[in-house]
Amino acid sequence: MKKRDNYGAEPDKKKLAMAGIRHQLLLLLRRRHRLFPLVSAFSGCLLLLLLFSFSFPPVIHHSPLGENGGRSDRHLWSSKLSNSYYGCSNASGTFQVLDKTSQTDRYLLIATSGGLNQQRTGIIDAVVAAYILNATLVIPKLDQNSYWKDISNFEEIFDVDWFISNLSKDVKIIKELPKGEESRLIGLQSIRVPRKCTPSCYLQRVLPLLKKKHVVQLSKFDYRLANHLDTELQKLRCRVNYHAVRYTETINKMGQILVDRMRTKAKHFVALHLRFEPDMLAFSGCYYGGGQKERLELGVMRRRWKTLHAANPDKVREHGRCPLTPEEIGLMLRGLGFGREVHLYVASGEVYGGDATLAPLRALFPNLHTKETLTSKKELAPFARFSSRMAALDFIVCDESDAFVTNNNGNMARILAGRRRYMGHKVTIRPNAKKLHKIFTNRHNMTWDEFSTKVRKYQTGFMGEPDEMKAGEGEFHENPTSCICRKKKANEELKEDEHDSWPWEYSDIGNVPMATRSGLDHQSEVDHEN
Repeated sequence: MKKRDNYGAEPDKKKLAMAGIRHQLLLLLRRRHRLFPLVSAFSGCLLLLLLFSFSFPPVIHHSPLGENGGRSDRHLWSSKLSNSYYGCSNASGTFQVLDKTSQTDRYLLIATSGGLNQQRTGIIDAVVAAYILNATLVIPKLDQNSYWKDISNFEEIFDVDWFISNLSKDVKIIKELPKGEESRLIGLQSIRVPRKCTPSCYLQRVLPLLKKKHVVQLSKFDYRLANHLDTELQKLRCRVNYHAVRYTETINKMGQILVDRMRTKAKHFVALHLRFEPDMLAFSGCYYGGGQKERLELGVMRRRWKTLHAANPDKVREHGRCPLTPEEIGLMLRGLGFGREVHLYVASGEVYGGDATLAPLRALFPNLHTKETLTSKKELAPFARFSSRMAALDFIVCDESDAFVTNNNGNMARILAGRRRYMGHKVTIRPNAKKLHKIFTNRHNMTWDEFSTKVRKYQTGFMGEPDEMKAGEGEFHENPTSCICRKKKANEELKEDEHDSWPWEYSDIGNVPMATRSGLDHQSEVDHEN
């Protein structure tokens, strides 16, 4: 069935009905002296009214929307409680500083894995691993053999000098091995630690080899450090992620140009990480109605992940594990109260299906922009051939947006969600895909008011408000609770972090804080209270 061009635009039934009535009245006038035609004409009018009442299924009617995006039960552009929280990642007095822990004969080499944001998690955890092992970290090597085939190195993406200097009190970082140590690279074998490796795991698996060989390289380094660490190590993660890792001046400058151009178009804007690229759809195992062509194309792509099993697309969608279509994202935003006039920045690579896939979203939000539409080909040329640099530009715009919308729980979505929490709980919308699926399936059988009410109901707890996620829930990069503190209220003393006052003792073999007996007792009391 062909979709209507303007979703939610209702046919003018009154005009059509009146036209039918006029037609029957003309017949009546021509036969005004006969009773039967009068009855016939009257019956015809009633029949026409009934036909027009039932020939069009119920559709979603758009309610009048306000100037800044629409009627809504919440402020669209800020979190209600954001002013009550702030990022806090400074080390406490118990943290072992570099000058007390440095070892000059241990060098840790790291080879990251995946796309830009997956590699970012590896870089963050590499610093913490180096701290645990009491080793000097050599600037991590980026993955140049992944699906994206980006040949960029660390210093072409990140500000390497800032990275080294910003962390100088925590970990010694160098750009390359000293000349006297280069010979150790001959015959050097990479090792791979298990995923979610704990500090004791590093001390048992890596430290003995590091002491013996003095140089160790860890390969495919993504999510190779435990999610749950003690507070001081989590705060170190935050210092790396939110302060030390920043893009090169060239990337930052271009990213700020994009942000400024969005700001010239509107006071507020929404950024959407669409994540509707072929690789994402193939990985998800979902089906979007493209017939045999879609099944073949995405099926071939899916086979490159050898560990993935055959998926049931219907079950995957019912469980909320399918990325929403661009149209569904648009309907969710309209249901939340973002109006047609809102400017929308779409962060995305190659969208599967191209412009035809984006058309329904553009119909709902005509002010749709991408980095390609905001810049000239000449301006974008230094970045266009490198997927990581293009992803970095999208990251900057999404980070600076007034409202950020994710469409999957991938690396970029998680890192940005955590960063926006740390930077003041900026509005971050995560689609509750499992619940939304039900109303998208049934949307033609409800009014717009019913639809939008259900959207707002199902999105409660998915809008980036403080305390939406419990401490320790999800990936730490998404939910950095150890690094978020609550401001004091009137007549209340501020305790930045109760854990900071715990008495820690440090291992002699590595920088692994071990709570004293009294500290453990205190921890059990805190856990019991929670």
